[in-house]
Amino acid sequence: MELIEIGGKKALGLKVELPNAPLLLMIFGELVIGCGYISIEAMEKLGNCACVVKGVRSFEDMLNAEIAGLTSKAEKLGARKGMRVSEFLERIEI
Repeated sequence: MELIEIGGKKALGLKVELPNAPLLLMIFGELVIGCGYISIEAMEKLGNCACVVKGVRSFEDMLNAEIAGLTSKAEKLGARKGMRVSEFLERIEI
C-alpha cells in the first residue's frame, strides 16, 4: 500500500505483485483507477465510478497513462477515453 498525492488530492495505492504483471489500483474516495486486470463491464454493472489504464507497472505509469476504459459515472465526472489520468484528476473535485 502507498499514499499517492496529485494536485492536493490523496489516494490509496494498492499493488499486488503477480507472476506476469502487477495488479494496481488507486482509490480516490469513490473513484477507482485500475490496471487492465479490472473489468469495466463489472464496475459499470455494480455502479462504480472507475477508469482503467493498460500497460502499466507502477503508480507513476498509471498517472501518465491514457484512460482506456471508463464507467458512465467516471464519464459524468469528465473522464474521456484517451485522456491522461493525471489530467483527469487535476480537473475533478473528489
